[in-house]
This record gives sequence, structure tokens and C-alpha cells, in this order.
Amino acid sequence: MPGELVLVVEDEPQIADTLERYLRANGFRTERAGDGERALELWRRARPDLILLDLMLPKLEGLEVLKRIRQADKTPIIVLTAKAEEVDRLLGLELGADDYVVKPFSPREVVARVKAVLRRAQGLVRPPSHVRAGPLEVDMEALRARCGGKELSLTPFQVRLLYLLVAQAGRAVTREELLAGLGSEADERTVDAHVKNLRARLGPCAGLLETVRGYGYRLKEDA
Repeated sequence: MPGELVLVVEDEPQIADTLERYLRANGFRTERAGDGERALELWRRARPDLILLDLMLPKLEGLEVLKRIRQADKTPIIVLTAKAEEVDRLLGLELGADDYVVKPFSPREVVARVKAVLRRAQGLVRPPSHVRAGPLEVDMEALRARCGGKELSLTPFQVRLLYLLVAQAGRAVTREELLAGLGSEADERTVDAHVKNLRARLGPCAGLLETVRGYGYRLKEDA
């Protein structure tokens, strides 16, 4: 079951890239818009579960985007702004924003806000606890993993690491994303040691875990 879809509306590519990486590492799907008009187009087409909306946008400013969306529905919206003036914050909230974050911000803080707003809006926000890719399956509630139905001997940390890879099977995942998903402040190179240890315990499923040189790792979707 896929995670909730978050529409990231941000015209600064570096900020948008970082937000998408952290969101995906935490089980969310993402779409991105770099201007207000594209944001409205994607909102209508993709029907996101939540919108991260920058106020300073080309073509159509963020507050106008917020106003038009609120005239139609109650999609949860978190405003991102570099303006610290209280009037801008209040205006955004009065127009129907569910929360706001002032730049510069921590990506982890934004993800925490996303989860909190979705909890309020939906009553629950949890990525699937059980994921599968080919012969590999991970049960996060039980902290167990299996390869071809045979239970693997993994530490809780290794189960969490494998979960992040299986949940995004077929996609190359960066070291930074894995650290973010694990809530670790360790150096990115430390991920290599963790993945090496994990691969050694995957038995016949070890071949599914590929190294993407200079980038990170990818788990094959099929054996």
C-alpha cells in the first residue's frame, strides 16, 4: 500500500530536492511544482494528501494558490515562508493553512509537521508496517524479515534499514535518505558498513541488494 502523497511547491530546487528526499525516506510519495500555476495543475490532477506550499512563487504567489485551493476543498496545507512578519503568518492561517514553517528550517522538522497535520486531518498517519519486494518481506511491527518465507537473523536496526530499501524497491536510495529514515546523525559513509553487514545476513536474497556507485543503494523489485 503506497504512502500518502505530498505535493512540494517550492521554486528553489535545492530546498525542494531535500524535502523530497526526507519525505520519501519516511514513506511518503511526492510530486513537485516550481510555480503557482503548476501547483494548481498538480493539485487538480494528483489530488495530494497534503501540500507543502512556499509563499514566494513565480507566476502565481503562494497565498493566491492557497486561496484558490481553499475555495474548492480542505486539502491540508503547510505554508513555507522566508517572511517572518506576523501578518504574513496570520494571513496564511486565516486563509486556511493548517500550519506554517519559517525558513531556514530543518527538513526533519518539516517531516514531523507533515505527520502531525496528517494525523489531525486523517486521525492516523502510518506508513505500511508490512512491505514486500520479490522474495523479501519485512514486518516492522514484529521487527522481523523473511527471504522466501525463511526468517532472517537481523538486528532491529538492520530490519529498519531493510524496510527502507524494500519499501522503495526498484528505486535508487541515497545514503542521506537512509540516514534520514533511520533518524541517524552518523556520517553517510557509515551507511556502507551497515549495508555490508545487512547484505551478509540476507542469504539467498543478498543478490537483490545492489550498490549504485557514487549514489547509494537499490533493492531489485524481483528476484
